[in-house]
Amino acid sequence: MDNPFKNAQRQIDDVAKYLDIDRKTLAALKAPKKFLKATLKVKMDSGKIKAFKAFRSQHNDAVGPHKGGIRYHQQVTEDEVKALSTWMTIKCSVVGIPYGGAKGGIVVDPKKLSKGELERLSRAYMRAFYQAFGAWKDVPAPDVNTDGQIMAWMLDEYEKITGKHEPGLITGKPLALGGCEGRTEATGLGAFYVLEQLVKVKKLNKRKTTIAIQGFGNAAYYFSIFAQKAGYKIVAVSDSQGGIFKASGLDPQKVMTHKDKKDSVVGFSGTKTITNEALLELKVDILAPAALENQITNKNVNRIKAKYILEIANGPVTPEADAVLYKKGIIALPDVLVNAGGVTVSYFEWVQNNMGYYWEKAEVFSKLKKLMDKAFSQMWATYTKKKVTPRMAAYILALDRVVKAMQTRNSNG
Repeated sequence: MDNPFKNAQRQIDDVAKYLDIDRKTLAALKAPKKFLKATLKVKMDSGKIKAFKAFRSQHNDAVGPHKGGIRYHQQVTEDEVKALSTWMTIKCSVVGIPYGGAKGGIVVDPKKLSKGELERLSRAYMRAFYQAFGAWKDVPAPDVNTDGQIMAWMLDEYEKITGKHEPGLITGKPLALGGCEGRTEATGLGAFYVLEQLVKVKKLNKRKTTIAIQGFGNAAYYFSIFAQKAGYKIVAVSDSQGGIFKASGLDPQKVMTHKDKKDSVVGFSGTKTITNEALLELKVDILAPAALENQITNKNVNRIKAKYILEIANGPVTPEADAVLYKKGIIALPDVLVNAGGVTVSYFEWVQNNMGYYWEKAEVFSKLKKLMDKAFSQMWATYTKKKVTPRMAAYILALDRVVKAMQTRNSNG
């Protein structure tokens, strides 16, 4: 398997050719500013003490505090955390929010822990790293296998240690502790706003636009709900068990009701069962990979028939496949733009926490639309002007902002 951190560094080298960047700044961009490690000792329900490896990578804070999720997974590695913190810097910068990237993780299979063990582990993580965190230093959030409850435990632990309230320390919290209205829909809605902009610039007829979505988790579900309401035709969705296809279009709400009952979308009445691989190769206008990374690769890229790709998942298209899609004239809009709705609404949560004033859902949605529309039009302008892939356009836009902030800070050498 490719080393994700080496991939991230290679991408920065590729973008550097388009930027006014000196060697020192380039070297600083290619490594985290700070990388923290700890061994968390946690008392298990059996009374035994178990050790867990934990990490926090703080990539860059030239534009503002570090920002990024904490994941609990048995395959978390140092290189993965470093790569994800680098990509977070880029994602925050694409949408123009005042954060730099960070990422954290614990090497653990959370499914094997009781609720009590999970709480003790989460509090231990905050105790290990609390000095590195703060509303104006580094603001974590949920990620793979973590949720609002885990964020609540971490916030509580931090406030116990420091003896003060600081809700802006962490985002993705439950509403009861200062969470943000609309956070649940944010990633899918952000992707929908990108779709609307694409349809506008390409002058497509949305009633005739067909969409296939690989995946049916939170982001894919809300994306499909907003798209169907707006008049698009969702012809296929899938989950880990397989996919379903219906040429006349699916009703995402009814599909979700079926999935909740049967634990899969497969078998939904009036649909044809297809594989996840076949879904990617459907002849549709828009393909939205919204499940796992590395789904469109050298092996299947020549069989992709969609005209446009919206990357709702992180890294669903490999760099090699990206180059082939571009040559074939298939426009692939990158994850750092398409799924940035989540971190944007996290930013809104932080803003509300810091000023102690909260917005209603409609206001959150309209503010999100404004930022996503602006990010899309800036990316599209760079893409058409520089004749590069949309991903490269987003990276040029993002890293140019970070580099300018870094150089402005160090303008005297």
